[in-house]
Amino acid sequence: MSFQGKKSSHAAMLAADRADALLQYSALCYRTRRDTIEVLLITSRTTRRWIVPKGWPMPDRTPAEAALREAYEEAGVQGVADDRCIGAFSYLKTTKDDLIVPCVAMVFPVKVKKLAAKFPERKERRRAWFSRKKAASLVQEPELAELLRGFDPRKLR
Repeated sequence: MSFQGKKSSHAAMLAADRADALLQYSALCYRTRRDTIEVLLITSRTTRRWIVPKGWPMPDRTPAEAALREAYEEAGVQGVADDRCIGAFSYLKTTKDDLIVPCVAMVFPVKVKKLAAKFPERKERRRAWFSRKKAASLVQEPELAELLRGFDPRKLR
């Protein structure tokens, strides 16, 4: 299923064989330092575990644009999002009402140009750069860990 270049809609809220899951868009934020690929992780607001920025579809944005917007709000990322989804991961989200909701997050690469010092959620989260291997060891979602370990931006070209 490809969402490249399409605006988000609730019709896209059902993902593949996980028909009961809600769809989110996530950003795999990366940079290259001395020929080493690093990825940016942030902490969740409540459990403080390491995650990638993600959020709900936005009616006026493509999936990649929505992922980039979430990366800015949650981590201060200023960069360029690739329109190609490189994979997806599933997880259970706890809502404000303590409901457990199954979610599927489609992952879009974001090449980070700059990190803003001031961004909307700066007082609620930590952010840090890690090697792909270290980042994979820190996240709890096995599918996300696999994506992080195998991510190579040179293959995006």
